[in-house]
Amino acid sequence: MTETTHSQTTPPGGGAKPRSPEYRLAVDALRGLRQDLIHDAFAYRLLPRMRVDGPLTRRLPGRLRELAAWTPHAVICAAALIALSIATVDQGMVLVLGLLAAVPVLLTVVRPVGAFWVSLAATPLALPFGDPWGDWPWLPGSFACHLTVLTVVAIRTRPRTAAWMWALTAVYGILADTVFGSDRHSTNTGPMLVVSAFVLLAVTVWHIRRHAEQEVTAQQTVTAHERSRRTLLEERTTIARELHDVVAHHMSVVAIQAEAAPYRVENPPPELEKAFATIRENAVAALTELRRVLGVVRAEDYEAPDAPQPTLADLEGLLANVREAGLGVEKVVTGAVRELPQGVELSAYRIVQEALSNTLRHAPGASARVEIGYVLGGLGLRIVNGPPPNPGLIKPSPGAGHGITGMRERVTMLNGEMTAGQTDDGGYEVAVFLPVALPDEDDA
Repeated sequence: MTETTHSQTTPPGGGAKPRSPEYRLAVDALRGLRQDLIHDAFAYRLLPRMRVDGPLTRRLPGRLRELAAWTPHAVICAAALIALSIATVDQGMVLVLGLLAAVPVLLTVVRPVGAFWVSLAATPLALPFGDPWGDWPWLPGSFACHLTVLTVVAIRTRPRTAAWMWALTAVYGILADTVFGSDRHSTNTGPMLVVSAFVLLAVTVWHIRRHAEQEVTAQQTVTAHERSRRTLLEERTTIARELHDVVAHHMSVVAIQAEAAPYRVENPPPELEKAFATIRENAVAALTELRRVLGVVRAEDYEAPDAPQPTLADLEGLLANVREAGLGVEKVVTGAVRELPQGVELSAYRIVQEALSNTLRHAPGASARVEIGYVLGGLGLRIVNGPPPNPGLIKPSPGAGHGITGMRERVTMLNGEMTAGQTDDGGYEVAVFLPVALPDEDDA
């Protein structure tokens, strides 16, 4: 027989019994009450001015726009005057009643939570100075004051604070009716609780909707930023792939020519053979490193094109395809046509290609013009299209909307300059300059 010994560990807290869910709920509620209405209740929180960049305030002249920023403060002052006027209608000491009704409302401008406590305390303080046969437990001025304070404080705080204020108002009204009320008084606790509940519910719904709109706006901003960043990275990846193919092709040619060069010379000296062998080794090493570094930008399913990368010499084929798609385009070449570095030729071809694609997408039916200028310091490009014939009837085809970003990336990579924007007649123009080093600069 095997004897088993059971060990029992002492629960944390010296063996205290676990609290019930009701107890924890009550503790959390009291903690929320302390946080919302007790802690720093009279902290200074000045009511901020209203923004004046809305659709209506933006149309106001400068001076009126500055004054419109103080609209919330003016509304609260007007509400304080209304409460003051209601309080002074009552019989009794109108000066005291007016102050007890107006001061809590004005206090919401600087100390909103403290204004609630002042309003709640001013309600019983006003009773001895009013009509002893009037409403109970809120005099007319106190009723208007407390309802205004609840509304303003709820707008300036959060929904949980509004719930606590309504609950404390209900506690005060019920206690005043049951403990201090009498048959000679007509209670207005019910109207106060019903009206304030509807007002605070409307304010809570406004808070929730405003918070949801802010969340959606923030999410849209983040999404647009991430989409732009992803598009930029994809465009850079595409450029790196194309340049990788261009540079790898040239390095391969260098290695092959260096290997074949000694056989083109009869009885080459050993120094020449050694020099060509060194050139070939360096070219092969550079090609290996290039493929190792730039090869990481290739996708797993990416395959290098069998044909060479396009250049400006292939532009006629591109224009023919565009014309078949319905775009009337003409090409104008100025300057002495010469062979440019393949990276410049490739980027120029891609820029023209993207600009014409944007014309087909955003201005269908319009005509375009491609201007290529060979100048002393580089290559100039200008692609301009006219407005669509019927902009109200023709809907442009949807697109990614990031073609300009790719053009700028290519131009920036080559230290060039680019401008893009609408023309005076409603068309669009893309102007690019790609610098090219002069031959004597290379030799230097």
